[in-house]
Amino acid sequence: MAKSEWSFRSATELSAALTARKVSAVELTQDAIARIERHDGKINAVCVRDFDRALAAAREADAALARGEKRPLLGLPIAIKESFNIAGLPTTWGFVPQKDFRPAEDALAVARIKTAGGVILGKTNVPVGLGDWQSYNEIYGTTNNPYDLGRTPGGSSGGSSAALAAGYCTLATGSDIGGSLRVPAFHCGIYAHKPTINICAARGMTPPPFPAIPHDNDLAVIGPMARTAADLTLLLDVMAGPDPLEAGVGYRLELPAARHQTLKDFRVLVIDSHPLLPTDREVRGAITKLAGDLAKAGVTVARESALLPDFAETSRLYMRMLLGFLGAFFMPDIYAGAQAGAGQLSPADKSLAAERLRGIVASHRAWVLDAGARAGLRAQWRALFKSFDAVICPIMPTPAYPHDHTPEQDDRRIMIDGEAYPYSDQLAWPGIATLPGLPATAVPLGFSKDGLPLGVQVVGPFLEDRTPLKLAELIEQEFGGFKPPPMFGD
Repeated sequence: MAKSEWSFRSATELSAALTARKVSAVELTQDAIARIERHDGKINAVCVRDFDRALAAAREADAALARGEKRPLLGLPIAIKESFNIAGLPTTWGFVPQKDFRPAEDALAVARIKTAGGVILGKTNVPVGLGDWQSYNEIYGTTNNPYDLGRTPGGSSGGSSAALAAGYCTLATGSDIGGSLRVPAFHCGIYAHKPTINICAARGMTPPPFPAIPHDNDLAVIGPMARTAADLTLLLDVMAGPDPLEAGVGYRLELPAARHQTLKDFRVLVIDSHPLLPTDREVRGAITKLAGDLAKAGVTVARESALLPDFAETSRLYMRMLLGFLGAFFMPDIYAGAQAGAGQLSPADKSLAAERLRGIVASHRAWVLDAGARAGLRAQWRALFKSFDAVICPIMPTPAYPHDHTPEQDDRRIMIDGEAYPYSDQLAWPGIATLPGLPATAVPLGFSKDGLPLGVQVVGPFLEDRTPLKLAELIEQEFGGFKPPPMFGD
């Protein structure tokens, strides 16, 4: 089949083409379906296909366009992470006992996307319980990285990142508590945005078979994924806003404008090292190059600051609070094992693995004390952002690694410049933004010597999501961004 001229266009470009009647929504949807049918046997990104309803929605979009209607996502092909409820489609989170669970209602974010005119193609693959940076499960199999099929596309939003990189859709949804938006974006060379905590209501992004009711996710967020930075803002503006069940139907959140509109006005702190987890030479090299390029473009760039919170203490606190949340859902036998392990820890053991164990079994009193420490951390970040507009740092310590489905993650290792580190310690880098609830935008930065995507996260001030998003957009305009995978560029 001949290559479509639309497959890798941005959502902004496609919206303009749809409005100008240069292409129809049905044509875009047919092109997307054709790419999925042609390529997804190798990638396995789209685990639930909903093509008949997508074509019907595209026909409705074309009729709306003919009437002159203007909606933010009208006629755009979009993919939804499997963990978001879509009425009539399975929501499993990779849990085999839930393979036949079908919710009756759309997740709130999905409903907002449909109202905005989005054409939903289907759902994208995830790891079991969204608990991995690899996207595989017994129901749908393994999703592969479009730049190297033997490697992970990231997780837990790996199906969404792979679908975007392969040109299946213009936009996609994801979620993030341990880097699940940013890590797959990094590994697949695309853009993603982890919003400020609680600005996007997550009702219906719910593990089956639990009811889709408003609830407090503490650290978790939902957010947009795209092939350009500007497209992130387009989808974020649709997804953002409180749950009307809690905040009142008429209320909308108004995010402040970006602090600056030109690159040279930004003040940026660039960090490439962590006291508990190094980054490999290729990631460091990409960050060093970016820092130099930004300085040449007139950006005020610092490489260190006494205002920066202690990353070691941040990561220890994050491990405890993250596992305090996740551990509440562990099966009794796993929880009992964690209790036994925690009981044998030495008080002097400050490893990240030890802190994870402590978090699983922490008392409410201990959690409240940790929450107080988190409040202090947020105050430190507020002080830092009086002197800087953004912090640029790694998302993960290495480019995408080969598939490793060793059942126990504690038995896996990640190789950093030839040295082995605990697999789960990679949480340290995503946690820098997750723990204080800060917005963070994943930005691609070219490729490693093996052709694997590299990138960074741009961390911004609390509730000032438009500042890292604008900086990401300016970096893209100045230095380039997404490049299609050679195997799937046709």
